[in-house]
Amino acid sequence: MGQPAELDSIDIAILRELQRDARLQNKELASIVGVAPSTALERVRSLRRRGVLTGFHATVSLAALGRPISALLSVRVRPHRQRVVEAFKSFVLEQPETVSLLHVAGPDDYLIQVAVPDTTHLQQLLISRLLSRPEVVSVNTLLVFEAIGQPVQTPIQ
Repeated sequence: MGQPAELDSIDIAILRELQRDARLQNKELASIVGVAPSTALERVRSLRRRGVLTGFHATVSLAALGRPISALLSVRVRPHRQRVVEAFKSFVLEQPETVSLLHVAGPDDYLIQVAVPDTTHLQQLLISRLLSRPEVVSVNTLLVFEAIGQPVQTPIQ
C-alpha cells in the first residue's frame, strides 16, 4: 500500500458532498464547495486519477426488493489453501443473497452479510448451500434487528 493521498479542505469538501449525493451536477457541487465549476471539475478528475474517488453508487433498499431480513454469517474455512479460499470467495460472491464479504482476523475467517426474504430462506441458504461446502467448518449466524445509522459517508480527516 502506498502513501495516503494528500487532501486539502476543498478535496475533503468535494468528497463529503459527493458521498452525500453522488448525483450532484458539477455546477451545483462547485457552488456548495465555494469554487469555480472548472476547479470542481478538475478536482474531481484529480481525485479519480489518484484513486481516491473510485466510483459513484446508488443506495438500494433491500426491503423494497423483497429482502427485508439481514444477517451476518461468521464463517470458519479450512484448510487455508489458496485454491480452497478462492473457490469459497467465488462461491459466496455468486450467491444472490450476498451483500458483502469480509476477510477478518479472529476465530473465524469471513464475515458475510446477506439479505433474504425470510428466515426460512436464510435457513435454506445455510443448510443447503453454505454448510454443504467441504471447506466450511462452522457458521455462526447473527440476525440483524436494526441497522442503526448506516453510514453513507466515509470519515475523512
